[in-house]
Amino acid sequence: MDYRKLGPSGAVVTAYCLGTMTFGAEADEAASHKLLDDYFAWGGNFIDTADVYSAGKSEEIIGRWLKARPTEARQAIVATKGRFPMGDGPNDIGLSRRHLGQALDDSLRRLGLEQIDLYQMHAWDALTPIEETLRFLDDAVSSGKIAYYGFSNYVGWHIAKASEIAKARGYTRPVTLQPQYNLLVRDIELEIVAACQDAGMGLLPWSPLGGGWLTGKYKRDEMPTGATRLGENPNRGGESYAPRNAMERTWAIIAVVEEIAKAHGISMAQVALAWTAAQPAITSVILGARTPEQLADNLGAMKLKLSDSDMARLNDVSAPQPFDYPYGKGGINQRHRKIEGGR
Repeated sequence: MDYRKLGPSGAVVTAYCLGTMTFGAEADEAASHKLLDDYFAWGGNFIDTADVYSAGKSEEIIGRWLKARPTEARQAIVATKGRFPMGDGPNDIGLSRRHLGQALDDSLRRLGLEQIDLYQMHAWDALTPIEETLRFLDDAVSSGKIAYYGFSNYVGWHIAKASEIAKARGYTRPVTLQPQYNLLVRDIELEIVAACQDAGMGLLPWSPLGGGWLTGKYKRDEMPTGATRLGENPNRGGESYAPRNAMERTWAIIAVVEEIAKAHGISMAQVALAWTAAQPAITSVILGARTPEQLADNLGAMKLKLSDSDMARLNDVSAPQPFDYPYGKGGINQRHRKIEGGR
């Protein structure tokens, strides 16, 4: 395994993280523990979960695994998240001190931990002042309940505002952002990546395989069926079949990924994962494998270093396609200048 720092912190994590959204849902406890066993046998040390995953069952499954395997537990870096509803009341959701206080204690109990290594705000909360959230997180670090904190699904101005307020107030600063990022979804490069780099934060990409699209499992003229994410729900979120299927860009990207995979004699998933892991500011790529076979194939990406030619082909075919302003060529030209001057 390749080791990397957890953002600007001194903690060290592996370049591929085990995501556990399937635990307690698609994967029962025995299957989930098998995935954890295999991941740590490969040398992994980084687990990502959330309180909302299977309504707390994912954290409970991980907690029982950690208790049963003290040697692995000592090396594990455990990340979880709070923000989404864990009840029906108006204070069972959000980033208020009231909700986060309960959510953090509940996550600690389910995981069986005295301290969570990385506590992440699962999404922005427009109703709670950011100062309230940041002060809570600073207090949680000071009390020893969390070691570090980060964000998930924040946009550029959220990141800039939060990091600068934390800096100005002398609070502990965020170390990571967890965004969706893959060859099909690269728009975070337009501003979010730069905001994270400016704040010194690392990136933990989720859905690096684009919900399965980049594995080659979906076909242009066949509606997904069977035990796959889109087979179970073709309209699932941003991965839904019809909108992506209608885009020429989707199939152009998939075609290049497939060509490179065949040339190397490896899976398409490994190509897509290796590309993501090689991007600027990446701390660790979150794997969402459902089976030991998928996990083993995904972890094969850590042995792959794509050539400059392969990277250039993938970068070109998947390049974001913003309008000219503010993120296209016209806007970019206005934000840069030649050191020698002139137009």
